[in-house]
Amino acid sequence: MNRSGLEYAEPGGSGFLESAGLSLAEAQEISGEWRANIVRLPFNQNWALHGRWPYSADDYLAAIDQTVDWLASCGCYTLLDLQWLSADLEYGKLDNGDINRVAPLPNAESGWLWETLAVRYRDEPAVLFDLFNEPHDALISDDNPLLAVREDGETVALASRRVSAATWKAWARYLISRIRAVHPDSLIFVGGTRWAYDLRGMEIDLDNIVYSTHVYTGSTAYGGPTWPSAFGSFARAHPVFAGEWGGDETDLEWGVKLAAYLRALGIGWTAWSWSDWPHLIEPATRWTPTPFGALVRDELRGGTS
Repeated sequence: MNRSGLEYAEPGGSGFLESAGLSLAEAQEISGEWRANIVRLPFNQNWALHGRWPYSADDYLAAIDQTVDWLASCGCYTLLDLQWLSADLEYGKLDNGDINRVAPLPNAESGWLWETLAVRYRDEPAVLFDLFNEPHDALISDDNPLLAVREDGETVALASRRVSAATWKAWARYLISRIRAVHPDSLIFVGGTRWAYDLRGMEIDLDNIVYSTHVYTGSTAYGGPTWPSAFGSFARAHPVFAGEWGGDETDLEWGVKLAAYLRALGIGWTAWSWSDWPHLIEPATRWTPTPFGALVRDELRGGTS
């Protein structure tokens, strides 16, 4: 499942883990009662490289280290997910008026970030890499520069506000090259376009690549492709993982159908989210599953993930 928090929780008096609410007891619950064996851990690029006052980047990375150790002690992989570039930048507003913190594409520091993490975890087999959360077209209200990348890592401004598979794939290949230069055996997850949903055109001729789709009820809206078109057909020839899927009580019928579809294609997954909307556990309780969380837990317990 996804365990968010480290990408946005401002460090408290005891640092990042306390404010994000991460603990060994939680890792034991996720792996034991829920029987998960992989946790996707969203993080913040700026904090990993520069820290968050009064804490340094080393403090932030130590919090990630501790989380990795807790999960590994429980038999879980940690999938490090570059969720946010910064906690201070806005990338427009969503349809519901909420601020969007998810950047459309990486930036000039993302190669440095992944090389740093690859060096740090190249001898830790429990760590996997998810290159970039959700590539997407820039929102109308997002006036941040959109950057393409050349093979040598030089970034150039994109005249278009659209993020095509070719544009994102160039970024993915560059980031992979930075990781593989120091960690050649790394297992790397690459999302699609359209907020990671659409894997069409994302084939990369490299070994040890997993393609990650994010599936929500809104993924097929506004002309979005169907499940078979976006990732199902792709999964018949390539390893595919659903890095995010989730919903609330009104989405249960949809969730049952999606879980069955993923199961039929042998697609593993991490559900969203242990700690954020749409919730898998009731926010006011200690690990009581929501109705959708109960669906996810039952899938995990049945060994169908």
